Amino acid sequence: MRVEYTEEQRLIHRTVREFAARDLRPHARRWDAENAFPLELVPKIASLGLWGMTVPADDGGSGLDPVGTALAIEALAWGDGGIALSVAAHNSLCAGHIVRFGSPAQRAAYLPRLASGELLGGWCLTEPGAGSDAAALATRAERRGDRWILDGTKVFVTQGGIAGVYVVMARTGPPNGGRRGISAFIVERGTPGLRTGKHEDKLGMRSSDTTEVIFEECAVLEAQMLGTSGDGFAQAMQVLEGGRVGIGALALGLGRAALDASIEYAAGRRAFGQPIGEFQAIQWMIADTATELDAAELLVMDAASRAGRGESYRLAGSMAKLYASEAASRAAARAVQIHGGYGFTKDYPVERIYRDVKLCEIGEGTSEVQRMIIARETLA
Repeated sequence: MRVEYTEEQRLIHRTVREFAARDLRPHARRWDAENAFPLELVPKIASLGLWGMTVPADDGGSGLDPVGTALAIEALAWGDGGIALSVAAHNSLCAGHIVRFGSPAQRAAYLPRLASGELLGGWCLTEPGAGSDAAALATRAERRGDRWILDGTKVFVTQGGIAGVYVVMARTGPPNGGRRGISAFIVERGTPGLRTGKHEDKLGMRSSDTTEVIFEECAVLEAQMLGTSGDGFAQAMQVLEGGRVGIGALALGLGRAALDASIEYAAGRRAFGQPIGEFQAIQWMIADTATELDAAELLVMDAASRAGRGESYRLAGSMAKLYASEAASRAAARAVQIHGGYGFTKDYPVERIYRDVKLCEIGEGTSEVQRMIIARETLA
């Protein structure tokens, strides 16, 4: 079973897949070893309009529909998971937050530059003591005159070390106010009091920059607040709903890469006088992977289609993210098994895919959080 895509959506996928084959796959192993985002890719990604997929054309972006955006992320992930993660986070989190909640002045100031790649975007929610429990964040913003003074540490910030602008969630209400009293701010790199902390040495997605971002007496103007004071938590939850569709698409791309590698290896590797693809044990692993990835595609694109039609997709997005991430993890594990000893080496891409895909079960809401959301929405 396949999703019916428009000709424009097929063109987007084909164009980005060709880019991934030409400009990502040949370098993925080196970027993984270097554990850094390759900045030379910024103009190439910009030339395809991929930094501005979620930015409307009126704001200088590509204005892709959610299905087209998901297809582009899937194709990037087929080439390199870390690059896809960087592009997805830039679009759905930082730029997406400003698209949803920015004032006309904020949109004009930042969205064209984010869409062109002049600025890369970071999104600062997670803290050392506030991951899945985002309402427990401790970063504070205190009003002093016409400014807000930010103090706190954010962790696991995608593009934290290379972003030109950040959307930051900070507590403007009482310290124990929970989800109430959290506000969102736009903070530019170079603002006094903002600095980059530890660069994370990650298991996978190593071509994506991930760092701490630290705020120490960091002053921003009132005009840098997104929306109204106290709305930041609700804003962040809405932004994450869209991001989950992107992570589902990313997982799907990694799973497809694992399946392609499995098929190629099974056809070429011989044992006991025949290609290992002739053995039922290998065939069943490939059959299970192909079936699960097709099911994941239906879930991901259904959620994206709902978003494009302006319908609620909270439940659909969580289902898509949960199923696609876990299906892709199984696909990668089977791919390593099919490759045998070679799958345990860096000479074959399945080893890197196996490491990369784990993030999809953790980032933007763990599998456990998705099950909580699905259960609550279903029971309600």
